[in-house]
Amino acid sequence: MLHLNLQVIKCRAAVAWESNKPLVIEEIEVAPPQANEVRVKIVATAVCHTDLFHLYENIHKDGFPVVLGHEAAGIVESVGPGVTEFKPGDKVIPLFLSQCRECNFCQSSKTNQCVKAWTEVRMDAMSPVDSRLSCKGTKILQFSGISTFSEYTVVREINLVKIHPDAPLDKVCLIGCGICTGYGSAVNVAKIEEGSTCAVFGLELWVWLQLWAVKLQEPRGSLL
Repeated sequence: MLHLNLQVIKCRAAVAWESNKPLVIEEIEVAPPQANEVRVKIVATAVCHTDLFHLYENIHKDGFPVVLGHEAAGIVESVGPGVTEFKPGDKVIPLFLSQCRECNFCQSSKTNQCVKAWTEVRMDAMSPVDSRLSCKGTKILQFSGISTFSEYTVVREINLVKIHPDAPLDKVCLIGCGICTGYGSAVNVAKIEEGSTCAVFGLELWVWLQLWAVKLQEPRGSLL
């Protein structure tokens, strides 16, 4: 059964009109989801260093104007044709790395770098060519194809994961980037195992998550 809402939604978003300038709270228009897309009401979002890097250090003018944000959690508002895994009311976490579950990378146990994650995103702009966001008649890019610094956004079905209906969105929003980055770097990249001696530097969120991963692996020696 399709759950379609073909109305444009007007909402607030933090728009980066140009690099190295403060974000501006604007009223934007969020178009209805198209085929295999989902429109999400963003309930909680975090700020990642990648957002700050794009705003203050990205030299590519093609990356603006843009709505940043890629670490969030929300609730499905409506779905486009062809969407089968989500329905309005589902709690979800947007993924900046899509998971089509069909390409060679998704089928591999060695990586989750889905082919469609990078073929759809222009690396200089860190945004897809197409966008469902606009402001004052101007197309606004969707950072990483997500744009969570907005009250509503539209993402591809393969860029969403459904979570438990009781999950606290203000906490699980960190799973979208910080938790997977910190925990994954320790377990999947450094391959910490029992008996490892570990040194962890820094105080950022993903560093604390590395410590958590170290604890879960129960190494005998830990140098902090």
